[in-house]
Amino acid sequence: MPKQKAENNIEYRAIDQIELRKDEDKPAVITGYAAVFDKLSLPLGFDGGFREKIAKGAFTKTIKKDDIRALVGHDSSRIIGRIKSGTLTLKEDNKGLKVEITPPDTQVGRDIVTSIERGDIDGMSFGFRTVTDEWHIENKKEIRTLIEVDLSDVSPVTYPAYTSTSIAVRSLEAWKESQKPKDEGVAERMKMQLRLEESK
Repeated sequence: MPKQKAENNIEYRAIDQIELRKDEDKPAVITGYAAVFDKLSLPLGFDGGFREKIAKGAFTKTIKKDDIRALVGHDSSRIIGRIKSGTLTLKEDNKGLKVEITPPDTQVGRDIVTSIERGDIDGMSFGFRTVTDEWHIENKKEIRTLIEVDLSDVSPVTYPAYTSTSIAVRSLEAWKESQKPKDEGVAERMKMQLRLEESK
């Protein structure tokens, strides 16, 4: 199926893949996966009408060129890491997008470390804009594959659930429209014309 250029809006996706590493005499490090490759999501959309997966390599370009931030709950006022400062590391491996954050010794940093230690926060999320996606039918369900994305941030989150799917729904509708024969309208007009002539 042809690949689609999607709209330039931020979407959010999350999974429960986060850990805290604490070594003696070293700062705490938050590690985990913000995304896992080739794994189908739960049903998405307003009526659960489609599912989604992330292709290997979807983050390759963005983690090389973009100065991505680590935030708490996607809140830009609660920054806990940044690629430019060396306090955020993002790496693609065979599993997915691996994240390492060295949070600051600030109230926000200490709070997030404590919340992860206690198990109150156990999810990691990523905000993104779709560069390219692809749709196909599998077992009578529409499947969206994210081929390439631009990351806006990665975030430890309270609720590790897929959210903000309305943009994906619009992408699905655009794909469905693109699958219709281009001359569908012409064919319908010709049928109507034939019926009119036969009725004379």
